[in-house]
Amino acid sequence: MPKAPKTKQRHDPLHADITNGDGLLKARPSKRAPRERDEEANENYVDAGLSRKILAMARAQQKEIEAEERAELAARGIDSDDDWEDDEEVEYVEDEDFEDDEEFEAYHEDIEELEVDPEEEALFNRYMGRGDDDGEEPQMTLADKIMAKVREKEMEMSGTGGPKQQQDEEQVGVMLPPKVIEVYEKVGELLSRYRSGKLPKVFKMIPSLKHWQDVLYVTQPESWSPNALYEATRLFVSNLKAEQCQSFVQDVLLERFREEVQSSKTVNYHTYRALKKALYKPAAFFKGFLFPLCESGTCTLKEAVIVGSVLTKVSIPVLHSAVALMKLAEMEYAGPTSLFIKILLDKKYALPYKVVDAVVFHFIRFRTHQGTLPVVWHQSFLVFAQRYKNDITPDQRDALLDVVREQFHHSMGAEIRRELISGAPRGAIVDVEMK
Repeated sequence: MPKAPKTKQRHDPLHADITNGDGLLKARPSKRAPRERDEEANENYVDAGLSRKILAMARAQQKEIEAEERAELAARGIDSDDDWEDDEEVEYVEDEDFEDDEEFEAYHEDIEELEVDPEEEALFNRYMGRGDDDGEEPQMTLADKIMAKVREKEMEMSGTGGPKQQQDEEQVGVMLPPKVIEVYEKVGELLSRYRSGKLPKVFKMIPSLKHWQDVLYVTQPESWSPNALYEATRLFVSNLKAEQCQSFVQDVLLERFREEVQSSKTVNYHTYRALKKALYKPAAFFKGFLFPLCESGTCTLKEAVIVGSVLTKVSIPVLHSAVALMKLAEMEYAGPTSLFIKILLDKKYALPYKVVDAVVFHFIRFRTHQGTLPVVWHQSFLVFAQRYKNDITPDQRDALLDVVREQFHHSMGAEIRRELISGAPRGAIVDVEMK
């Protein structure tokens, strides 16, 4: 006989009735200790009399605050700004980053290794046209630049800005409400003493503001602690676009770095971490930090060595490295340029031929150079010959051999010549032995 078909169930399953709770069966509540229920009840319960007192006191305080604010604004003739009403209190956000003891120990080992030979530094300074440190002109600090910008804005707003004021009416510094200035001045005082823990919430909202630079200057970045500088770099690099991040890196991070090296001959651990974090946006770091440092003409060998160690440790995208290398090769030569070129070449990236040609012409320019070149220049030349000897044309190879002959170094000249001669022409197939 054929199998009888199954009939449709006339009622829901038992577990469905228990879950829905439509019938007599109910889902049994979880067992909890009576003591826990009593504690929750005591925490959540407020009697009616206490509630009335709390509400009355809150209304009275709110009315007093509103009356004082209206009186103050009326006396000054300034309209209130609703956008800042909720930001008067300095709230805090959790810090998501923890100290890494191993990284801290590695940093100190690296700083101890970054000792500069006095003779090499003296040769470097003579080549750069600088004398002793005592005779150097003092560099402008971050505070000096901020005060200069403030005075410039005051002159423009007072009507003494000339025709530039009429052209840039929309770009004149914004007038911040007094309450905003007061809040961010307090934030600046907090950041000057910051060591660890939570950051003010009103500080974290600065990157989202239209006139974020004006608000940032109110906090006085030159007085931030190194710990606060690192946290601020994390915040702005992560939340700003590359063009805006470049402004922060150049105006705040670069000046703070140079000020520390000039005053203490080294850099704080947290400032060093801030440099590494700034490389999260390579374009902003190169345009706002590395290129201005090279173009300033006052970069010391110690500064170049510290920045070079950061470039060595952080992985940089190949396209950004190629553009930076080409820019450095075409830039007017300075001592630190050779160090940065050496580090970028030593990353062994597959560079476009246009970048390789730019580096070749960079070295060819020194064929008729008079005087002694720094050792770091010969080191960068050797690294290029080792890494890219198979990516140059025969004419370029002959020109580089002429450079070796004219600018011969007693310990590296022969090695550079041997590497150039052993290279294959550009585009030739090279057999690689598998070991």
